[in-house]
Amino acid sequence: MAPPPDMAKTAKLERYNSYIRRVNSTKLLNASSKLLFRATLLIALVLVLFFTLNYPTLSSDHLPLRRSFLSSVGGAAWEKRVRHSSTPRRPNGFSVLVTGAAGFVGSHCSLALKKRGDGVLGLDNFNDYYDPSLKRARQSLLQKHQIFIVEGDLNDGPLLTKLFDVVPFTHVLHLAAQAGVRYAMQNPQSYVASNIAGFVSLLEVAKNANPQPAIVWASSSSVYGLNTENPFSELHRTDRPASLYAATKKAGEEIAHTYNHIYGLSLTGLRFFTVYGPWGRPDMAYFFFTKDILQGKPIDVYRTHDEREVARDFTYIDDVVRGCLGALDTAEKSTGSGGKKKAPAQLRVYNLGNTSPVPVGRLVTILEALLGAKAKRHVITMPSNGDVPFTHANVSQAWRDFGYKPTTDLATGLRKFVKWYVGYYGVQPRAKKELRLGTTTSTDRPGESD
Repeated sequence: MAPPPDMAKTAKLERYNSYIRRVNSTKLLNASSKLLFRATLLIALVLVLFFTLNYPTLSSDHLPLRRSFLSSVGGAAWEKRVRHSSTPRRPNGFSVLVTGAAGFVGSHCSLALKKRGDGVLGLDNFNDYYDPSLKRARQSLLQKHQIFIVEGDLNDGPLLTKLFDVVPFTHVLHLAAQAGVRYAMQNPQSYVASNIAGFVSLLEVAKNANPQPAIVWASSSSVYGLNTENPFSELHRTDRPASLYAATKKAGEEIAHTYNHIYGLSLTGLRFFTVYGPWGRPDMAYFFFTKDILQGKPIDVYRTHDEREVARDFTYIDDVVRGCLGALDTAEKSTGSGGKKKAPAQLRVYNLGNTSPVPVGRLVTILEALLGAKAKRHVITMPSNGDVPFTHANVSQAWRDFGYKPTTDLATGLRKFVKWYVGYYGVQPRAKKELRLGTTTSTDRPGESD
């Protein structure tokens, strides 16, 4: 008969086996936990990397200006592109920062500067005051001529500082602004942000640059406001603006005086008188008149309260470009350095107009002849929206100082505009032969304003 099992040994063996199982279980659990932790960490890192690459601005929505700076500035390749665009090709050529380079006047001036061998770098925020696709088309045109436009805002201080760190600009052609008289009644803050704050932001960076650039900037004929003397002279009073737009442009002239006086910045203000032509602004009367006449829509033609025709000193874009380049060529160097004035500096203001006011009704008549279509005129009294009834430029000072002399009458300028318009938008006016041959009609005489 077999002896009974040793219960004590069996119990000990069972406890030992149980202990071993617990140890192995703990090790397996620890190993599993470490593996799970590492896998979770890896997945988290992959997700962070994914969202960083695909949604880089999520973490900075509360800093729009900083976001603009980060998205616009791109390291060594970006700096190389900036330098290449702004490097002059002619001996003693300028290196010019053109603000508002995707705008009407800005794009034309940029091309003219590049054509003669100057270095040009553009800056534009591509806002939607009017169709941004037109600005993008201008940008594409400039790119074909190796002109780089940095996308950014004037109030983005870090971006402006970076640009001046990368390029020692000799000149700034400051054309960026919130344009239009009537829009100020809808969005007044945009005028203050761009025309005043943006100008100050630019001047703050320019004053600290070494060397300081000479600055030519766009004022406006609107500063003459309620002035009744004509033709408008730079010597006439400009302290009665009729619109917020005009007030911000006049404020810009006073701000320019301050920065010239304190910091030695060389500043030249240009008062544009109703600039028109190819690649123009869709908010201008000649532009939307053309569109509405072709589409058979009625157009509003204003008369003054005393039944006089509203007239403008329409200035063709090529004449304005020559004026801008003349101002740049005769601008003296700034006299400050690192924000400190060392000597008195140049301060100027000029009218750039055509010197031949034309009634708006006559503008419509010329367009009718060029388009081969009759306008549906709706003659109404001018509303109280800040527009002035009459502009007429005296340009004798610009002629004396840099030979400014407008040469394009309104009929000639409108013919060039219409030719561009029908080509750009792919429409066909009925007066094809007239447009193609460039013949004139009895209404095709003089024209020009802002």
